[in-house]
Amino acid sequence: MYADSLKLKLFAAAAIAAIGFSASAVWAQDASSTTNEVVVTGTRETSQTQFTALSPVDVFSGKTVNSTVTSNLDETLAQLVPSFNVKRLPASDGPEFIRPAALDGLSPDMTLVLLDGKRYHSSAFIESSGQSAGSQGADLAQIPTFAIGHVEVLRDGASAQYGSDAIAGVINILLDTKPGFDAYAQGSQFYAGDGGTSEFGARAATDLPGGGHLMVTAEYANAGATSRTAQRPDAISFQAANPTIAVANPVQRWGNPDTLTVKSAFDGAEPIGDGAEAYIFGTAGDGKGISDINWRNPSTNASIYATTPAYPGFNLNSLYPAGFTPHEGVRYNDQQVDIGVRQTKSDVFTWDLSASYGHNDTDFILNNSINASLGPNSPLNFNLGHEIESEFDLNADGDYHLRLAALPSPINIAFGAERRVETYEVRAGDPASYAVGPGAAYGLTPESNGFPGFSLAQAGAFNETSYAGYIDAQTQITGKWGVEFAARDESYNLFGNTFNYKVATRYELLPDLALRGSFSTGFKAPTPGQLYSTSVSQGLDTKTLLLFTTGRLSPSNPVAELFGAKPLTPEESQTLSGGFVWKTNFGFSGSIDAYQIDVDKRFSQSPTFTLTAAQIAQLQASGVAGATSYSSVSFFENAFNTSTRGVDLVGNYTHGLGPGRFDLTAAYSYTGTKVTGGSLTTAANATAKTIFEKGIPDNNATGTATYTLGKFSVLGRLRYYGSWTDTTGNTTGAIFQNFGDIVFFDAALTFNATKNLSVKVGAENIGDTYPQKAILQASRGIVYSRDTPYDTNGGDYYVRLDARY
Repeated sequence: MYADSLKLKLFAAAAIAAIGFSASAVWAQDASSTTNEVVVTGTRETSQTQFTALSPVDVFSGKTVNSTVTSNLDETLAQLVPSFNVKRLPASDGPEFIRPAALDGLSPDMTLVLLDGKRYHSSAFIESSGQSAGSQGADLAQIPTFAIGHVEVLRDGASAQYGSDAIAGVINILLDTKPGFDAYAQGSQFYAGDGGTSEFGARAATDLPGGGHLMVTAEYANAGATSRTAQRPDAISFQAANPTIAVANPVQRWGNPDTLTVKSAFDGAEPIGDGAEAYIFGTAGDGKGISDINWRNPSTNASIYATTPAYPGFNLNSLYPAGFTPHEGVRYNDQQVDIGVRQTKSDVFTWDLSASYGHNDTDFILNNSINASLGPNSPLNFNLGHEIESEFDLNADGDYHLRLAALPSPINIAFGAERRVETYEVRAGDPASYAVGPGAAYGLTPESNGFPGFSLAQAGAFNETSYAGYIDAQTQITGKWGVEFAARDESYNLFGNTFNYKVATRYELLPDLALRGSFSTGFKAPTPGQLYSTSVSQGLDTKTLLLFTTGRLSPSNPVAELFGAKPLTPEESQTLSGGFVWKTNFGFSGSIDAYQIDVDKRFSQSPTFTLTAAQIAQLQASGVAGATSYSSVSFFENAFNTSTRGVDLVGNYTHGLGPGRFDLTAAYSYTGTKVTGGSLTTAANATAKTIFEKGIPDNNATGTATYTLGKFSVLGRLRYYGSWTDTTGNTTGAIFQNFGDIVFFDAALTFNATKNLSVKVGAENIGDTYPQKAILQASRGIVYSRDTPYDTNGGDYYVRLDARY
């Protein structure tokens, strides 16, 4: 095993080196633009490029973003950016639909997402387990990729410039407003014969008579479910013991959910005189999905199947003789709209006044289940309720160029103010989904089995208001030496004030080689959802195969306080980064940057605490529905400190080769996180410490080679993921499994039939490579780990037709 792993590492390193000899990659962008691309993220200086930027900013064109088979932006970036990680998490109480995505191994909500430079709202879903426990990040999958002009990724702390959430960096999605009409149709399917997906999209944009523009985009995707599942051993035993009962094989599906999504985007602007223009842009999404969760075995779940005096003569075998597998689903809608007036024509002073509103409403459903405590009076399908996130921002931004004779260029002074209101709301589900029926007194499990609904006690709306002011000054001290200083003061009504700053510098050692570095402080404010929400989850012990129920309490709950819960305070960070950026006149450009991010008071879910009868009674008295079924409780807390160190090596090479053009891009990222303090340093939390330190690969890389000749273009991509560790939780303790390195290859051939029409045929994971099996979870029918940072469905082939006018 070790020899195979070493060979794989050497092979991957050699492949990356070959692709990146000349390369170290400005991550997978159109090779023609590289370091001369103008960037707007992390700076208010309008003429700054990737080469002149004081902090590392990488640019991905819309063409590159749409070069992968998926139309989900989070999954696309995970293929293009080695330090960007998306966990797959099939059948996991929410993340199978709203997948956590993280930069530099930090939490998903430590990367700020912008849409055309404006803050993009968070999802309503709060992660409840694993490395992302407690995080509430933006759902990048809600943004239609076909509407994207380009994406900028700032790989540096930026809280002093943008406020909360920008500890790891910033992802800025810029919409495509160039005139024209584009449309595409794509069909794909996994080699295994399932997961068939149909996608369609269209974008239309035009210049307006007054000098403005208007763009609209629509995108549709229908993705079928996949199954990479083995029959559960207990299902095999149950079938053998009950030969007259037809037991499904498999009883439960582990894989991608069945989803249907419709997404749209729009962008419009029109001059209104004196160099000013009014503008509006935004996105909208609507969709649904369904997936399986754990099978309920009649022979081991007496709390569901027992006959009791509450319902004489009734037993669940009359409804589900072969057991049952609840089907968890979501229906969601998502909107973001930004409107404002800005002045952008002046060389001395420009300004922007704007308002933005973001809204994410996720409605959870559960079918093919039961509230056992209601017996024959229970429905089998449930609406579990809604989680809703709303954000309303008011911004006033200005930019002034101060000219001083002693300086070679003006001082660019940006300043502004922001008022932000964030609201988290829970709406109760069907009464039966959280009811504690008469059967509970006889041991029958209350609430909808699989995912209890939100109760009236959990329902409510919680608000947080913040006010901020910032200043950001940047200038050239000499023709070769540039500096920047930014500071931001922000006040929150729920926890108080925070002040952050950033200093950055860049020095040109040679005309095409520069040294750059920065130091910044940052923060992640606790959201109303993290502060006040509660939840209930049901799990399956992989050893005993018995169901257990655990509750997550608000940190302010009196029972949580008995176990040491305290109100959440902001996560705080310090980031130090430095590196080199270069370009050449023969097509080779790139950068290398090293960084260290220290984060204190990180959010996490506390250890689970076993409840006494008195504490359960106290929970019942406080209105916590279904508390009689709780075996334990937990809560969010400021639990620990971490130090993350990393290196990003990126670059690009393009050159003529024979009659065509050859482009090489590659990127390598090393990211290592260590727990340095807090509760996770204790022996009792050794499992959580391992998850945070080893739960994702430290080493990741990607390389892309493209050769264009006439009407044909051939693309090959290599994706490398290093080793990592997964864990399975049981009532008797955690079990760990190490997963080795893995490499995937993608390939595509594009034929440009005319200047307006092209056909693309390709495959991702062309070798149909699967990771090693998750042996320690085989008792649940799981073949591959739920926490992999890469796909576990095998090869995926596709055909795409693009039309441009």
